[in-house]
Amino acid sequence: MKKGIFKALVKINKLVLPSLYKKDPNKLSTFQKAILGYRYWVLTKALD
Repeated sequence: MKKGIFKALVKINKLVLPSLYKKDPNKLSTFQKAILGYRYWVLTKALD
C-alpha cells in the first residue's frame, strides 16, 4: 500500500517537477536543492 503511493508520487513528480539531472548540484539554488532532495526521497521510498 505505502509503496504504491510512493510509486504514484514518482510518476506525478516526473510530470510536474523540473528535471535537474544534468545540472551541477553545487550550483543549484536552495529551492532547486529542496526539489532534488524531495525527488530522491520519494524515489528511494518507492524502491524499498
